[in-house]
Amino acid sequence: MSETNIAEFPQEHNSSDATQNVGGVAGERLKSFIERVERLEEEKAALAEDIKEIYAEAKAVGFDVKTIRKVIKLRKMDTEKRREEDELLELYKAAIGMPD
Repeated sequence: MSETNIAEFPQEHNSSDATQNVGGVAGERLKSFIERVERLEEEKAALAEDIKEIYAEAKAVGFDVKTIRKVIKLRKMDTEKRREEDELLELYKAAIGMPD
């Protein structure tokens, strides 16, 4: 097994001056995209936490969270798509003899 000289590998830099154009990739532009996505991911995490708190609050006053989630899903759905899904569910239930 041969020894590797660490000086042969490029060193990573943490400063903003370390960005550069490499292999046709504009370093500053790429870094900008990455930072924008990171900020949005942070915002998304904060919103998810807010939503979680709202569900907990609803549950604390006696609402069924699973049903609330289903209602929200249905409200997002196109009316025709929702109608089609309801009809298919009723058809399947009838096919297996499941009462309403």
